[in-house]
This record gives sequence, structure tokens and C-alpha cells, in this order.
Amino acid sequence: MVAWIRKGFWERVARIILRNRILILLIIAGITFFLAMQWKNMRFTYTEANLLPDHHPVNVEYNRFLETFGEEGNLIVLAVKDPALFTPHNFKLWNKLSKQLNAFPEVDIVVSTDNLKELVKNTDKQEFELKPFLDHEPQSEEAIDTLKNHLFHELPFYESLLFNKETETIRTAVYLDKEIVNTPVRKDFIFNDFIPLIKKFENNTGLKVHISGMPYIRTLNSQNIIDEIGGFILAALGVTSLIFFFFFRSFRATLISMVVVIIGVMWAFGFLGLLHYEITVLTALIPPLIIVIGIPNCIFLINKYQQEVKKHGNQAKSLQRVISKVGNATLMTNATTAIGFASFIVTESKLLKEFGIVASLNILAIFILSLLIIPIIYSFMSLPKKRHLKHLNKRWIGGFVNWMEKTVKHRRIEIGICSIVLLVASIIGIYQIRISGSIIEDMPKNTGFFEDIRFFEKEFDGIMPLEIMIDTKRKNGVMKLSTLRRMDQLEELITEIPGLSKPISVVNLVKYSKQAYYNGNPAYYQLPSNQENNFILSYAKKSSGNANLLRSFVDSTGQIARITTFMQDMGTDKMEGIQERLWGTIHKVFPEDRYDVSMTGKALVFMKGTKYLVNNLILSLALAVLLIAIFMAYMFRSFKMIIISLIPNLFPLVITAGIMGFLGIPIKPSTILVFSIAFGISVDDTIHFLAKYRQELVSNGWKIRKSVFAALRETGVSMFYTSIVLFFGFSVFTTSSFGGTVALGGLVSSTLLFAMLSNLILLPSLLLSLEKSIANKQVLKEPNIDVLSDDEEDEEK
Repeated sequence: MVAWIRKGFWERVARIILRNRILILLIIAGITFFLAMQWKNMRFTYTEANLLPDHHPVNVEYNRFLETFGEEGNLIVLAVKDPALFTPHNFKLWNKLSKQLNAFPEVDIVVSTDNLKELVKNTDKQEFELKPFLDHEPQSEEAIDTLKNHLFHELPFYESLLFNKETETIRTAVYLDKEIVNTPVRKDFIFNDFIPLIKKFENNTGLKVHISGMPYIRTLNSQNIIDEIGGFILAALGVTSLIFFFFFRSFRATLISMVVVIIGVMWAFGFLGLLHYEITVLTALIPPLIIVIGIPNCIFLINKYQQEVKKHGNQAKSLQRVISKVGNATLMTNATTAIGFASFIVTESKLLKEFGIVASLNILAIFILSLLIIPIIYSFMSLPKKRHLKHLNKRWIGGFVNWMEKTVKHRRIEIGICSIVLLVASIIGIYQIRISGSIIEDMPKNTGFFEDIRFFEKEFDGIMPLEIMIDTKRKNGVMKLSTLRRMDQLEELITEIPGLSKPISVVNLVKYSKQAYYNGNPAYYQLPSNQENNFILSYAKKSSGNANLLRSFVDSTGQIARITTFMQDMGTDKMEGIQERLWGTIHKVFPEDRYDVSMTGKALVFMKGTKYLVNNLILSLALAVLLIAIFMAYMFRSFKMIIISLIPNLFPLVITAGIMGFLGIPIKPSTILVFSIAFGISVDDTIHFLAKYRQELVSNGWKIRKSVFAALRETGVSMFYTSIVLFFGFSVFTTSSFGGTVALGGLVSSTLLFAMLSNLILLPSLLLSLEKSIANKQVLKEPNIDVLSDDEEDEEK
């Protein structure tokens, strides 16, 4: 009775679709138009991905820092490492460049040789004053050399900030307005004003300007994401359409499938706009993913239609059977794929949650579109000609199916041994997997801005800020000499740690004040003694210039100070080691009852976010496995069949994890996606095989061997076709310039290939090896869901 209702349901669906063709097409057109109107709401990300939930302690600490000192990532740095800079012509243009940058409203302040200030003592007024480093433009190389020596050897306050004394590299620091750093205004300024001005300087001088800083890196990185979206879509359309045409040898069928997936892509962008989600390096993958996943739906539906036409030549009957007999199967397979993506929703990471929501919604949407559009379009067309049906008689695939059948029949022991060896080797590889919390690891390696990142790491020890915030718990507590000495101890450790730049804090300013008090003698660039401190403070209190300098290092109450250092790109293990070393000194130097110290910064937040995602990887994958297991339990109502069905789908995931370990591919936000995505897709083949296997059992009187080989012959071809489409479709992502996207494409492709072989070789071998325990009607009861109807199976025979 239940089966009759289910069968009746899909027959009613078929009648509704075919009797309301025009109305359904109008509805699809209306929805497509509505979603296309939402494209204007699409936003491209202007910050690094925040992988942590808002309430996470690390995020809370970072937001507290931003509330106290404002946006940290507003610095763009320019650098020139070339002796030719120190000529009158080039030096004048370098200073002119600073003036031009400072004139833009998007720029808060520029610190360079042009507007550099020296702290000097005014004995008459008993205060410190800020004197220009350049009181006039030098006209000779001798004058420039004098200024250079003065800067490099007598102004240690600016070392690492504006110059590298050893290599004579000069920097200019451009601080953007904090209000525009995370807005589209930043992008317009970088591309329309900033970069053309730098290019003009390079053309006029012949000097190479190295540019870095998080606002600049974010802007160019985001633009690379935008540029790749169109390329991915075109590549996915090209590859899948070629494979589709190779299978069907029909321009008409290929065109229809392209129409379906193109509408699916339009809906994908529409959902992103409708939900006001940012386009990140992950959500940018959704449109081409929809193409790759949608094409197998088209193959399944069009192939079934052509099979029906070949049998009886009745178009109406063929279209009705396509919907009523294949609709349920495509729904089940798309549902399991959607579950794989939807598992990311539970991670509490905004980035992955948005990706999971949009991807799962669009997978179900592409199922609906293919089920509606393909039968309706074919209903307006003439019947396929004989040349369109020739592919149904192809024999070239028969050799592959025969090889699989012989392997399963005669080499089950070898299959078991190979599986165990692969499993052991993969487990060894898993123990070698490392975790990467690097912000820049996935960035395009062949771009100029990535080369500049490495340049600044070599010259100035990094560009990613690490902030240490020290709360003295009392007003004006920062300027107490005891606090400054404690900060100086911590800064000495930071200077000793490889991979961290020379720190910048109020301590540097106080040291500079002592140097100024002693008439600029660099030998006195150090913290004052107790006696000296009284004299120096009396000067400092009268100095208005000092107050402006202090704002960058101390909050308005004088209670909270910051120490800023910059990190090189490094592995998570090394970063955690540095963090532990810093905390060891912090706990020793700053008593907890008197100081509240925290460590934050974008690099640290990203590292913690990666660790958080890794911890949640097991949860999301386990949820996907559980949901699909429940789904299959409802389908087959057999615990043993659930276990048997999960083994060939989990096995490829273990192999992939082992490959990652041996090849040195780290666990990071992009590669974390591989397992849930691949599992959700690969289980589709298992559902098809087991559904066909059960049908064969019923028709063959519960004879295991005969049923296994019959199911293998029936489903092997379709599983091969869809796996080939998915393999080459996901391989498109290996053309990306982003390392994470390349790894994602390669790993998912290889996992799906392993999954196909596992479902076609390991799964039948398991069924044959365990035939005594599963060859009865109690184990394989009547399914709740008929993925393939009995009458369909009879007809195919």
C-alpha cells in the first residue's frame, strides 16, 4: 500500500508537470528574474575570513582591542631597496609621492622621510618639540648621504618602522582612515588612486616599489577571488559540456543541460544576494559546484528519456516515466549530497555556515530545475533521431565493466589484502598531517603582492600584526616607570624570537624622550632611571606633540598600553610555540593581581579559527555520516546494510587523509571541506547500487552472487559516467591560483575516484563475503523508499 502511494505520488507529480508546462516555465522565469534582481545585494568580502563564532573568547578579546585602539589592519607600507633612491632626483620624487598620498581623503596619515619628525629638547621652554627631519629638499648626493646617516645611526626610534639599517631599505608607512578600511571605498582607492600613483613613480624613477600591508593584500586577494569566479564557471561549463557531448553525441541534449545549470548558477548568485552573504573564497566555489553536481542529474534524466524512447517511441509515456521513475532516485541522491554540505551549518563558524546553507539550498534547487526543465523542453521537441540514441549501444565501456566483474568474482582475497594495506598506510599518513593557521598560505604564489610579502618578511620580519594589550587596572598606570620596565623586558624577548619584528610601543617613545633630553645622543636611547624620569616627565608634560604620539600606544585614560609586533608567515605549531614562550614571560613579569594582559591580532585570530574548525571537522563529518545512515536506515530498514554501505564511503576518506599526510597538504579551512563534500556525493553511488541489488535479490530468489553481478552490470556504467563528470568537474578547481582551492579540487576529485572504485569493487566483495549473514528477507526487508521501482527493473531487463 505504502509503495503504491509512493508510486502514485510521483505519477501525480509527472502529470502536474506535463499538464502545466507553460505555467511552470513562467514560474521558473519569474523566480530567475527575482533572484537576478538580488545580484545587486551581493558583496565581496573586504576582510580575512573570521572562522570563529562571535561569542568565542578569542573574538571577544579581539573586539575589545578594536574598541580600545581601533582597527589594527589599516597600515600599507611601501619600500625601496635600491641605492639609486638616494639621488636628488629620485629622493625628491620619493618625498613627493608621500605628499601626494597624504592628500587623499582616504589616508589618515603618512609617515615617511618627507614629514618625519625628530623629538628635540627646548631648554628655554623646558619642553620637547617636534622638529622636521627635512627642513629643505637636499640638492646633492652629499646632503642626502648626511641625512641618511643621521636617520640610520642617530634615530633608532624609527628603525624597523621606516628603515632597515643593514640593507638600507627605506619604507613609507601609509595609515588609511580606519572608517573605510573594511568598506568598498578601500578597493576604489587602491585600484583607482594608489596603484596608478605607484606605477607613475616607478616609471619616472626606474625603481621597484615593494608594497604590502593587510589593506593592500586583502584588496588584491579579493580581486583575485572575483576574477576567478568567471573563469571557474566557464571552465566548469566547458569541461562538463564536452564530457556530456562525448557521452550523448547530441548538441540538443548538451544545450538543454547547459540551460539547466546556467539557470542554477543564476539562482546561486541570487541566493547569495538574497541572504546578503559575502562572496568569500568558499562561497565563490558554489556556482561552479552547482554546474559539476547538476550535470549528473541531466545525464540521468536525459539518458532515461532516450532509453524510454528507444523502447516504445511514445514521447508522452517516455516523459511521464522519466519523472515518475527517475525523480525519486535523483531526489535521494541530491538529498544525500545536500546533507554533506549542510553538515557545515553546525560548526558555528559564520564562514562555513553560510557556505553550507547556500550550497545545500542550491543543490536541492538544481534538482528541482533539472526535473522540471528537461521533461518540459523535450515535450516541445520532436522525438530524438536514431543518431541521438546510438550512444545507448556503446560497447567500449563493456570492457571496464567486465574487468570489475572478473576482479570481484576471482580476486576477493587480493581486494581484501589491498584494502587492509591501504588502510594501514593511510593511518600512518594521517599521523603526519599538520594544521595550518597561516593567513597567506592559500594566497596566489605567482602574484606580485605575494612576492612583496616575502620581501617584507625578509627585510622587516613580517607584515601580520600581533598585538599585546596591557591593562594596568589604574588610571595613568602605563607611564609608571615600573610598568615601562616590565614592558621593556617583554619587548627584549620579542626582539630575540625569530619570526617577530622589533616591537613598537610607548616604551620606544619614552626611550626617545630620554635621547632627546640628552640632545639627541643615540647612546641614551633607553629607559630613564628613577632620577632621570622626574626631569624627563616634567619636559614631556609640557609637550603637546608627545600627546599626539601617545595616542597610538596608550588609551585615553593612560590605563591600557599596547605592544605591536609583526609576524612572518609560519606554521601553526611554530606560532603556538611562540605564543607559549611569550605567555611564559608575561606571567612572570606581569603579576595577575596588578595587570591584565591579553594577546590578539588578525594572525592569532585566524590561527585559533583554524584550530576551532579542525576540532569541529569531526563533528560535522560525524553529523553527515549519522544523517546519511539514518536516511539509509529508513530506506533499507537494515542495520547490517547500513554498516556495509558506510564502509566503501568512509574508506576513500581515510585514503585521502593519508595522502594529505604523505604529500604535506595541511588541514586548513579549504581542505576541511573535502571530507563532508566527498562523502555526501560518493554515497549516491552506494544508494543506486544497493537499490538495484535488492531488486535483483527479489527477482532472483535471494541468490546473492547472481544479484551482485547483475547489479554491478546494471549500475556500473551510470556510476562510471557520473564519476567521470564529477572527477573532471572538480578538477577544474586545480586551475585556481589559490593553493587551498587547488588542494580542494584535487582532493575531492581523487576521493570521488577512490569512492567509485570502492563502490564498484569493495562493496560487491563485501556483499559476497558476508552473504550468509545478509542473504535473508529479515536483513533486507521491503524498503521504505523505492529508489528504483520494480517495474522499471523489469523493463530494463
